[in-house]
Amino acid sequence: MVDAVVSFVVGRVGDYVERVGDYLIEEAAFLQGVRGEVESLKKDLEWMLCFIKDAEEKQVDNPLIRQWVSDIREIAYGCEDVLDNFTVKVHDRKFSNVLKVEEGKTFKRRQGLFTSIKKCSCKFASHVESNLYIEGKENASLYGIGKEIKALKKRLKEVSDRCGMYGLEDINKRWEASKPLREFKEVRRTTSFAFEENVIGYKDDFRMLLGELLCNEQQRSIISIWGTGGLGKTTLAKKLYHHDEVKDKFKHRAWVCVSQDFNVEDLLRRIISSFNVNHTKKLKKMEVEALERNLNESLELEKLKEEALKRYIHEFLRESSYLVVFDDVWGKNAWGRLIEAFPSNEHGSRVIITTRNKNVADCADYVHNLPFLTEEESWRLFYSKTYGKANETKEMEKLGKEMLQKCGGLPLAIVLLGGLLSKKSAQEWRLVHGHMWQHLNRDSDNHINYLLSLSFSDLPYQMKLCFLYMSQFPEDFEIPVMKLIHLLVAEGFIPRNRQIMEDTAYYYVNELFRRSLIQKDKTQRGRILTCRIHDLLRNLAIEKAEELNLFHICEVYEGSNGSSKTRRQAVYFGIGNNLQLQQSNLMRSLLFFNIEHRGAMEDLLSVCCSFRLLRVLNLSNIAVKTIPQEIRKLIHLKYLQLGLSFNRDVPQWILNLVSLQTLNVLGNDSYLRLPTEIFKLQELRHLIGNFIGYFCIDKLKNLQTLKSIPVETWIKTNAERLVNLRELHITGFGREISRFTLDSIAKLKSLRILRIYTSRREIHSLKPLSECQNLVELTLSARIEKIPEEMPEIFPHLEFLELYSSGVVDDPMPTLEKLPNLAVLNLGFDCYCGTKLVCSKGGFPRLEILAIHGSRLEELQVAEGAMPELRSFVKSDSTINFRIPERLESLPRPSNWEYESSELEQY
Repeated sequence: MVDAVVSFVVGRVGDYVERVGDYLIEEAAFLQGVRGEVESLKKDLEWMLCFIKDAEEKQVDNPLIRQWVSDIREIAYGCEDVLDNFTVKVHDRKFSNVLKVEEGKTFKRRQGLFTSIKKCSCKFASHVESNLYIEGKENASLYGIGKEIKALKKRLKEVSDRCGMYGLEDINKRWEASKPLREFKEVRRTTSFAFEENVIGYKDDFRMLLGELLCNEQQRSIISIWGTGGLGKTTLAKKLYHHDEVKDKFKHRAWVCVSQDFNVEDLLRRIISSFNVNHTKKLKKMEVEALERNLNESLELEKLKEEALKRYIHEFLRESSYLVVFDDVWGKNAWGRLIEAFPSNEHGSRVIITTRNKNVADCADYVHNLPFLTEEESWRLFYSKTYGKANETKEMEKLGKEMLQKCGGLPLAIVLLGGLLSKKSAQEWRLVHGHMWQHLNRDSDNHINYLLSLSFSDLPYQMKLCFLYMSQFPEDFEIPVMKLIHLLVAEGFIPRNRQIMEDTAYYYVNELFRRSLIQKDKTQRGRILTCRIHDLLRNLAIEKAEELNLFHICEVYEGSNGSSKTRRQAVYFGIGNNLQLQQSNLMRSLLFFNIEHRGAMEDLLSVCCSFRLLRVLNLSNIAVKTIPQEIRKLIHLKYLQLGLSFNRDVPQWILNLVSLQTLNVLGNDSYLRLPTEIFKLQELRHLIGNFIGYFCIDKLKNLQTLKSIPVETWIKTNAERLVNLRELHITGFGREISRFTLDSIAKLKSLRILRIYTSRREIHSLKPLSECQNLVELTLSARIEKIPEEMPEIFPHLEFLELYSSGVVDDPMPTLEKLPNLAVLNLGFDCYCGTKLVCSKGGFPRLEILAIHGSRLEELQVAEGAMPELRSFVKSDSTINFRIPERLESLPRPSNWEYESSELEQY
């Protein structure tokens, strides 16, 4: 594991040398030789890296080796800290006077951090011995960086000398027989994967449980699915929960993950939210208004305590049929406190609990003990996870079946093994079989631990850090993949190379899924939108992360017990007046989850003053009226997420955050104004929020995501300069909307996703968009005279199309059905003014999901042979008399349609 940390630091040191070293040597006489010292330290770390990759795995239980690699890790961290702290020192000296200027006054800002280093070095060269006022009472000269690096080199030499002192240099000779599997050196592109709808195994179990859910018994019934960890209880429960007949039977449905660390009040609120979200789609307008009125009269739901919440749920469900799934219940106490809220009515309601605790399972009316997979089921699952490689040769088939016996029919062990072997040769299969399976024991969790170690060790070092980083998200948490990607890039875990870093990060996520180390949750046209980690794998990953001092998890109720060397902190769960954050001046990342915090301002001031090396700050769950000015000191900050009600102006001093890559304020309640000179944040890659007013973005050459930008800003923007823009959302309000055209968008050669919301603007031609050859998603809410016949030529690669408020008079289907790659089509409200839609033979060759909305519609005709790939159909409740072919009647509504029809906005 330490190889991941050392490799990461080596990359950062190299990047630092490349960007800063020239200034240090050329302009600062008193820093002569510092770059040489940094480069020499980098070489020493690279040499150590070659050795520790084998040392960790070969003598993981040897205390000498463990101490040796731990020492190298601390030196690597120390190297990173020295360079980051030096940058802060230079910044503080240069801008010590500027920071005293009152808010609102104009002041000269530096064009870039490293340009300022150059100027600072020249300014201070004449007084080498001058001290800087750094971190309270500590005085340190700029020359100190040379001394600190020499100290690190000395420590590294001492660690190296210990190899000979304790005989560690012979490790390769003595452990050659246990040579680990080689890492893959090249990142290979993979095609998008389809949503897995079929669960292998448990056919009889599914049939029996479905029967219990759908039977005519009117008394409320509690069903438990019981079995060991990794057996597939949650997977089976999800398959039941999303079954079409189950959806139709129960008026209210809710799913909640309980887990070991739970808060009853939080769970009850989530259940209420689930009931409301799932049900409002089926209610008539009058019923929706009544439901909203009840919610508004509920004494402010967020302030209700446990007993009041239980009474609310009990009354809400008293006369209704409902289905509630409590996933991963660990104790009878948790179960007893939750079930009290649910009335035992006579409407055929059902409650499902999944648990690995037999005492909890026995509380149910019907207990289903989930068995291990049979040999046949195990082989089918293993075969699918090796992508057919398991029968590539007779030898591999034989080896695979023998290894499967060690898994004992446990699905989690099987998918881990399959993921591990899926890209390996026959020789590597023999290695796994012959040397690494002798320690497995079906009667304990050792096989899971061992398989995780194998799978983890097999990852390239960047993927190791990514996987461990994901484990700081709360248990059963749906991790938004785009947010994860932005975080990984900001943390520096993604190498700079010819590929765009976000593409590399997505490849890592995809590869972790392919290796079965993570589970995809929600998807959108083959791409993962959200994912999660199985709790067993998460627990083991947390152990490995804590060994590396990668992060610390802080529970609000328990406080923080991390060390002063904590580098990242995840804070989650509950309501608290005081967030007892670990005061570590080495902190690089702060993430908050599910926090309702009433004393945020005081804590934020402390955070911003103490954690000068922060790269990531996520405050989306903490309500603040104003953004503290102290954040301006965080010059290393690359990721800033804000939300929950602050004033409408993003402050001018945010321009001090010269390293910022992601600014996300999408969760805020109101529309926001950005500083006009936002273009000065030259590192900005993702600008996300509901923005109004004018701001200049022309010079943001690194910008990839821009949503949503007002028309008044866009019409003044030279789009040709935004060479890397991939996703663009434009909103149209006011008089400026009349000046908006698609001509400027045609200059965006990298654009993939375009969403235009200008419902009152008439667009006469879509032809300018033909220049956007990479466009795959288009949402258009604007008036269109007609669907142009040349649309298939304009959008040859389009996969997703949404049209709203278009007012099209002629049937759009004869043109749209010719789009060669269209997979999802959503004809929204007021898109089509006619009453009849006709699809001809051979039309929509790749369409998978079709959604149609409109009160005027009377008939949809689909010729034989049209839409051969269609798997889901959605129509609005307002189309009551809408006649559709029988084939479409039988198609299900996609379970994740809310994510198919619009992206996951709330990062």
